[in-house]
Amino acid sequence: MELWFSENHTPDVKLSLRVNKQLYSCQSEYQRIDVLDTPEFGRVLALDGNIMLTERDEFIYDEMITHVPMAVHPNVENVLVIGAGDGGVVKELTRYKSIAEIDLVEMDPLVVEVCRKYLPGNACRLDDPRVNIYYENALKYIRRCSDRYDLIIVDSSDPFGPSEGLFTREFYGSCYKALRADGIMVNQQGSPFYAEDANAMQRSHMRIATTFPISRVYQAHIPTYAAGYWLFGFASKKYHPIDDVDAERWKALELETQYYTPRLHIGAFYLPAFLERKLQEVEKC
Repeated sequence: MELWFSENHTPDVKLSLRVNKQLYSCQSEYQRIDVLDTPEFGRVLALDGNIMLTERDEFIYDEMITHVPMAVHPNVENVLVIGAGDGGVVKELTRYKSIAEIDLVEMDPLVVEVCRKYLPGNACRLDDPRVNIYYENALKYIRRCSDRYDLIIVDSSDPFGPSEGLFTREFYGSCYKALRADGIMVNQQGSPFYAEDANAMQRSHMRIATTFPISRVYQAHIPTYAAGYWLFGFASKKYHPIDDVDAERWKALELETQYYTPRLHIGAFYLPAFLERKLQEVEKC
């Protein structure tokens, strides 16, 4: 008998992966955590039935949410990462010697524990001496911060359920306050393709655009995410994501990547017409 895992993208669409073996399953205090071994995508982490990452395509997400702001801001020393208990974003950040401190705020300690055991390729840099892990509510944490970070990366799950509070105007205002005068915030904005996801993306973009003087959306293609098409938000107090990108400075770091390049960086901000219209609708509000 074959075993399959299915994630519903809409009531009429789902993504199904054949599973070799279920490696782990548990209901934590906050969510259901599953780790599956699949023939096509390797090990898969799912939270509440939704795919968070796979070994096969996680590099796309982690590189695009990390290297885009790092190629723009000229002097990132202190970083706050919200969510990302799997360690993938931290792994990318620790490749930058210029970063002095990375604070990771993760609500669910069991996510970190499970990823250390079953996804060590992602979690391999969580013990870097520059990394501080705080197991607490991110909303409460960031309310206590002021003028502290050069970069905030919000690597949350989708804006439904436990992570809904990380897509509010209050939260983005707290991020603005927690950033230094030239700080940048990036966040995952979901998929713009299906109606419910597109509406959530528009709400989030509207709230960010009314909080930060510079707010742009960029894209990446991630096979196991809804419609294979994913968005990120770039919000800044000072730097423009295209005008201020320093390709030569980033190239000089000689970081080997599988997806991100400075040329792709520019192209990621050029969006298809339907998406431009969706963004413009809420920017006028």
